[in-house]
Amino acid sequence: MDLNVWLWIATGVLAAVLLVSTSKMFVPRERIAAVGHAGEWVMDFTPGSLRAIGTLEIAAAAGLILPAVLDIAPVLVPITAVCVALLFTGAVIMRLRRGERATIAADLVYLVLALFIAWGRFGPAPVNG
Repeated sequence: MDLNVWLWIATGVLAAVLLVSTSKMFVPRERIAAVGHAGEWVMDFTPGSLRAIGTLEIAAAAGLILPAVLDIAPVLVPITAVCVALLFTGAVIMRLRRGERATIAADLVYLVLALFIAWGRFGPAPVNG
């Protein structure tokens, strides 16, 4: 498989993760926290903050896919990937501060995916190239 295919797979996975993660906008914090240790972090944020994070995640999912599919400002794809990497850097920092080293692996994987997409789309496999 060529690099472009791998980048599209990574982009699809990351966009799906971001969309699933927006559930925090609709599910009460207490219900998410009751699921287990991995969900307790939501109690550190206000409902408004969780809505803001969810809104950023929806925008990020759209920014990873739509500019490339619609061929409108495709440079937004790697820019969005950098922003997603920053979002997951914040998630990793939050987990480290909370002492949640056991649950940090997924955030690190998503961070690496975002960096891979940014590298690939800025570099060897731009969307319009």
